[in-house]
Parts: sequence; C-alpha cells; structure tokens
Amino acid sequence: MRKNITIGIMIIVCFALQNVLFRSITFGGIGPNLMVVLTSSFGFMCGKKNGMIIGFLSGLLMDIFFGSVLGLYALIYMYIGYANGTFHKIFYPQDIKLPLILIAGSDLTLNLITYCLLFLLRGRFHFLFYISNIILPEIVYTIGVTILLYPGILLINKSFEQAEKRSDQKFV
Repeated sequence: MRKNITIGIMIIVCFALQNVLFRSITFGGIGPNLMVVLTSSFGFMCGKKNGMIIGFLSGLLMDIFFGSVLGLYALIYMYIGYANGTFHKIFYPQDIKLPLILIAGSDLTLNLITYCLLFLLRGRFHFLFYISNIILPEIVYTIGVTILLYPGILLINKSFEQAEKRSDQKFV
C-alpha cells in the first residue's frame, strides 16, 4: 500500500516537474521527458506488470492534460513500461549503462510513434526537421536529467525491496 502511494506521488511530482519547472528551463523549446524516465525505470526495476501500470497512469495523466486523443499516450507509455519490464531479469542496480540505453530508446520510440500518429498522418513530412530539432535534443536532455534523477529512483526502489524482504521474513 505504501509503495503504491509513493509511486503515485512520484508520478504526480515528475509530471509537475516536467510541465512546470523544466518548461521554464527549456533549451530551444525542448524539455526532458520525466514520465519516460519514471516509466522505464520502474519497468526494468520491477518488471512488466509494474511498468505497464506506471506507464498507463503516466500516459493517462499526459492525455488528460495535453493529449488530443484520450488514451493514446496511456497506450504508448503502457507499452514502453512493458517493453522495459522485459529487461528486468538482466537489470543490475550497479550498472547505469542499461538504464540509460533503455530510457534513450524509450524516448526515441515515444517520439517516433508520436510523429507517425500525430504529424505524419496529417501530411507533415518534415521528418529530418523533427528528428534533428525535437527528438535528438529531447533524448540528450532526458539522458542528462536521468543521470541526476536515476540514483534517487534506484534508492526508492531499493527501500521498497528491503521492506518487502523484511515483511516476508516476518511471516516465514
């Protein structure tokens, strides 16, 4: 129960940071995508199911406030959480390379799907402009922020795992 409340608070805080704080410190109109960082991180730390749930809630929040179609971002983020959850078995907390690669890939995937569904289908064929001025700068900015945020997310996840181990030992 405490874990679910904490994750809910983390989703709201990341959403607020992404859309309030980082909107004021954008570079060329581009900000980091903290919702992808959170969804991907909990996906590969906790598995497919938790990644899907956190992705769905994160995407639903994005849909409610910014989406033109309700459920589009929820579906995309849910798949991102699931895809990152498949790497749960090879995740090692000491290694930061895998999380950075997965978060960059998740951000790239999100932006490519967004481009295809929201721009390409409307006849906007400026793919090279979109990739060089929006996708790549956002990935770089997201990775930079991930390096700062990831240790905190990892620490919170470790505390959840330790609490679960303690509660399992009580009932054995």
